[in-house]
Amino acid sequence: MNYWLLKSEPDVWSIDQQIKSGSKGAPWDGVRNYQAANNLRSMKKGDLCFFYHSNIGKEIVGIVEVIKEAYLDKTDKTGRFVAVTVKFKEKLKKPVTLEEIKKNKELSQLSLIKQSRLSVMSIDSKSWKILLRMSKT
Repeated sequence: MNYWLLKSEPDVWSIDQQIKSGSKGAPWDGVRNYQAANNLRSMKKGDLCFFYHSNIGKEIVGIVEVIKEAYLDKTDKTGRFVAVTVKFKEKLKKPVTLEEIKKNKELSQLSLIKQSRLSVMSIDSKSWKILLRMSKT
């Protein structure tokens, strides 16, 4: 299994909207950065993703699961970009803020810090566990 982080502006698509999409999930579309799109292409069914609210909040607020692998993004008129479908798994007990993440030396290599504008990024399993632990304390 692989781990990922998906960023969304909560006024565009929030964790609460993701919850309302139910077990059928919702497409993660609109990604127009090639590196982020390649990350979407690498996702496999069953992979878990942190759901990160960007711009407003700047915090990890939940976990979603990939339920459909990459397919052509219907919102892309060029036919170059892909989407995946994700379904809600859980809301974190305590959101993990970007500020807290930056303070943790063990997370300094995360793309979230190094490539702050990237909207879809991989997370190594050690960092995934650290971030989960941070959401429980």
